[in-house]
Amino acid sequence: MKTLYFSLVILMTMISPAQPSEINGWHLVFEDNFNISTLDRDNWKAILGNGCPNNCGFGNHERQTYTSNPDNLKITNGKLRITARRREDKESPYFSAKITSEPMGGWQYGKISVRAKLPNGVGTWPAIWMMPVVNKYGGWPKSGEIDIMEHVGYDYGTIHGTAHTQTFNHKINTQKSGHAKIPNNPQGFHVYSIVWTSNSIIWSIDDKIYFTFTKGKEHDVQQWPFDQPFYLILNLAVGGNWGGQQGINNNAFPATFAIDWVRVWQKK
Repeated sequence: MKTLYFSLVILMTMISPAQPSEINGWHLVFEDNFNISTLDRDNWKAILGNGCPNNCGFGNHERQTYTSNPDNLKITNGKLRITARRREDKESPYFSAKITSEPMGGWQYGKISVRAKLPNGVGTWPAIWMMPVVNKYGGWPKSGEIDIMEHVGYDYGTIHGTAHTQTFNHKINTQKSGHAKIPNNPQGFHVYSIVWTSNSIIWSIDDKIYFTFTKGKEHDVQQWPFDQPFYLILNLAVGGNWGGQQGINNNAFPATFAIDWVRVWQKK
C-alpha cells in the first residue's frame, strides 16, 4: 500500500499541461482543451431545466435553471465559460449551465484533472464531480458520488473534496470530506484532481494532496460503491442548501466558472 501511495504522489507531481500521452505507465484516455468554438457534443451533454418535476432544485433547493444558451454556456479563447446570470423579469431569475460527459460513458479508476477558475460571489456554488453511469447498487447515495471540487461563495478560497455513499453522505452528516485553501491566487486558474484506484481516492489542488479516503477491509458496497464507471459533471449552481446558506448576493451576477481543460489518465 505504501508503494502504491508513493507512486501516486509521484504521478501527481509530474503530470502538468502539455503532457505526452503516456507517463509512468499511465495513459491519457481523454483530453478536452476547448480549442473549438462550440461544445463537442460527442463528449458533452448540456443539462436543461431546474430538475422539475421529478427532482426540483436538484435535491438541494438550488435556485438556478440550466440552459445551453451562449449567455450561460460558451467557449471563448480556449476556455469553457459557465456563466450564472440574473434576469429580473423572470419569476425564477437565475440562469446557469451544467454539462456532463455522459455521451462518452464513463471511467473506472484513474487520475481526473480539471484546470479551472472559480467565480467570486455569495450564493455561487461551482462544482466538478462524478456520478455512476449505472446505479449498480441503487439510487443516490447507494451507488456513490465523487465530488472532485466544490466551492461555496460565502467561504471564498476554500475548496472541498467529498465522497458520498449509503453509509457516508451529507444527508446524515457522515460524508467523507476534506478541504483546503486555494494556494497563492484564489482568483486564478488552479488544477483540481483526484487519483482513484480500487481501494482509495486521493484529492489534490495543484498537485498538493489534501485528503485521502481509503477502502477499509471491512467496507462493502454500503461504504465503497466505487467499483464501477463514473461520468464527469461541471456546473455552476446558485443558492441551495449549502451554496445559499448565507443568502444570494444579486450584485455578484454575472458570475463565471471558467474551465481551461479536462484530462483523464488511466493505467494501461
